[in-house]
Order: sequence, then C-alpha cells, then structure tokens
Amino acid sequence: MPSCKPGRVPARSRRPVLGFCLRPSPLCLTLPLIIFLTRPWGSVCEALAPPRFTKIPTDQTGVSGGVASFVCQATGNPKPVVYWNKKGKKVNSQRIETIEFDEGAGAVLRIQPLRAPRDENVYECVARNNQGDIAITAKLAIIRGKHTHKDTDRLLFQRDSRVLFVP
Repeated sequence: MPSCKPGRVPARSRRPVLGFCLRPSPLCLTLPLIIFLTRPWGSVCEALAPPRFTKIPTDQTGVSGGVASFVCQATGNPKPVVYWNKKGKKVNSQRIETIEFDEGAGAVLRIQPLRAPRDENVYECVARNNQGDIAITAKLAIIRGKHTHKDTDRLLFQRDSRVLFVP
C-alpha cells in the first residue's frame, strides 16, 4: 500500500491510518450493519444472565404401580438447558422418561410404573447455561402395600404432598 507523503493532503476518499492511506470499501462500511441486522433481537437487546427457575418441581406421593410427574423450567440468556438427576447422575431407565419443552429450557420427569423402594428418592432438576447453573430438588414418596382398585380411584394428590382419600 502506498503511504501518504508529508505535506500532501490526501484525497477525500482516503484517510491516513497508521501512516497509510486507506480507502474505505463499501463492504467495510456495511459489514457492521449486516452483523447487527442478522443477529437475533434477543441477543442484541438482552444482557447475559444466569439461569433462574420459572417452574419448580414439588414433592409428590404416589402409589406403587402408578405414575409420578415433575415439571421444571428455567429462563436465562443464553437460554438454559434443563435436565434431571437421581443420586447425582442423569436419570436413565426405561420406566423414567424425560420430556423436554421450550427448546430444552423445560423438562418433565415422568416415572411409570412407580416401584418402591427403587423410585423413592430425591430428584434434582438442573438448569445450566454458560453464565452458570442452578439446581432444585423434589422428593418422591411411594405408598406400598395392597390397595384395591377402589382405593386408588379415590386417591388425590395435593401440591403440598399430602395424600387424601375422597369418600
């Protein structure tokens, strides 16, 4: 590249930069605009944020042979990934299903059929993004013994983990 000579005024289209006369190209002028316009608005307008729970799982009591479901969802920027652990490891069983929603930022843990004492445990929901990770737990208790079909039809599950029989 030619350098600007001392005492000479560079042409309007040239600017001396580090001793060189550079001509701004149309691409150099429009590239920042292209990058700005092609980025998702969420990444332009929102600050980075660690995960924060928007739905938390609650303790549950189930009947042996029945079904239990826990729901967990988080928000953050970038959007976190949510997954479930049992005893510090990701859940992995043919009877335990994880159903993701909200592009992985939410997950339902569904256990069917319930087996005591194997499924009685504390389950951990973990939300993670590159800004951090958080965890919350929910306990599953299982009613054992002989229950008639009539008894299980009358069983109601409450959010505060109490089990009520309806007359």
